[in-house]
Amino acid sequence: MDLREVRRSIIEPALLLLPAKMESPQAIVMLLAIGLQESRFTYRRQMGNGPAKSFWQAEQGGGMVTGLLRYRVDSVRDLNAIEHDDILAAGLARLLLYTDPARLPALGDESGAWDLYLRTWRPGAYSRGDAAQRAALRKKWAANYAAALEVVQ
Repeated sequence: MDLREVRRSIIEPALLLLPAKMESPQAIVMLLAIGLQESRFTYRRQMGNGPAKSFWQAEQGGGMVTGLLRYRVDSVRDLNAIEHDDILAAGLARLLLYTDPARLPALGDESGAWDLYLRTWRPGAYSRGDAAQRAALRKKWAANYAAALEVVQ
């Protein structure tokens, strides 16, 4: 999916549902970069029919669904909903970023954005990966962040 279209049709409508202070160019860059990293905005379900759902690849028990909606009684229903509701998924992804105590990284701070991604998404491919796999994921992030930044600037 074209990143400008993702921004226009998914991310911007999601941000309009949240408090105005959550809408910023930095938030848009993070949501685009994470979506690219997780699914390339192609897969709403983890490849291989895995447990993660939405373009931001939320898992049951993870921060984007269970962590944010811990007082809801049906996290499975919520997880299934974000597989098909891109705006809901984008809103939850933004809320997950908001749970991090640090400010969003400045535009162009690709390293700070990487650190935020690791803290909030806790990607298993990185934590379980060897040095070469981690380096490949880091390199992929740099390219994804650059692509996201280009859409926002």
